[in-house]
Amino acid sequence: MFKYILKRLLSLLPVLIGITLLVFTLLHLIPGDPAVVLLGERATPEQIESLREQLGLNQPLPIQYFNFLFNVIRFDFGKSIISGIPIIDEIKTRWPATFELAVAAMLIALILGIPAGIFAAVRKNSWLDNLLMSSSLIGVSLPVYWLGLLLIYLFAVNLQILPPSGRISVEAGFNFQPITGFFILDSLLRLDFKTLQDVLSHLILPAITLGTIPLAIIARITRSSMLEVLSQDYIRTARAKGVPEYFVILKHALKNAFLPISTTVGLQFGTLLGGAILTETIFSWPGIGSWIYEGILARDYPVVQGGVIFVSITFVLINLLVDLSYTFLDPRIQFR
Repeated sequence: MFKYILKRLLSLLPVLIGITLLVFTLLHLIPGDPAVVLLGERATPEQIESLREQLGLNQPLPIQYFNFLFNVIRFDFGKSIISGIPIIDEIKTRWPATFELAVAAMLIALILGIPAGIFAAVRKNSWLDNLLMSSSLIGVSLPVYWLGLLLIYLFAVNLQILPPSGRISVEAGFNFQPITGFFILDSLLRLDFKTLQDVLSHLILPAITLGTIPLAIIARITRSSMLEVLSQDYIRTARAKGVPEYFVILKHALKNAFLPISTTVGLQFGTLLGGAILTETIFSWPGIGSWIYEGILARDYPVVQGGVIFVSITFVLINLLVDLSYTFLDPRIQFR
């Protein structure tokens, strides 16, 4: 397995280099000059040119790219042009927020999506199957920004039972001292259940918004995979032997149907960990996605480049973990 992992990691290097080249090229094609953004429209040409020289923006693009690539290899993503904060420090600060949101959204998708897919497959072509699959189709089709704003209007503005934005309230955050940056974990470590309740209440609406599309996709994939397995001979044999139906569904069918489900879950989780720009922006969630979006608006090249590369590394590593999980789900699969 070690040789397989090493082989996969080496094969990812060209992909990551291609991503750095693509991101660098696209960023420099966007109209606007970071020096002008920093100094303002009233800055003199001399001031703009001096700042461009200070930031290295006056060098030819190939030299800028190779300098950038050399720094990435050393895990040095540079500093933000706007704030001056090292990119790696920004990632350390914002990554826990994105991770908590992604985990919460994926838990919602798994807890609701897998049972929905199982019930739809077991009751194929019934009213329940039609209802669940129609709901999943609606879930995939709903615009994230519309759903997020609707949830804020219903639960934060009208009912006033959940906060509309942010990761923690001002009152709770004033005396709260994070340990790891993961607010839920930090609240438990400090046995601060009042802060824990506040953090969870802020997490509910963005997690539901972000988890809707993965929920619908997982439900449909689960149904499709279960239908294929339920038509196999060994399922009919188990039923003919008098094995209880719930045991047939959960033990025999679901276990063998889980490979495509795990692939879907891994891909969706990798996407969520990349930072949901729309969700994080709507709910003012201080994660990776909203940070990259702010960097794009400000023409902050190091922020966008560092953020996208970090997201890409996270995504490919999640895919690698999904591949490794296959051997545990199906011992017949061997890595070479």
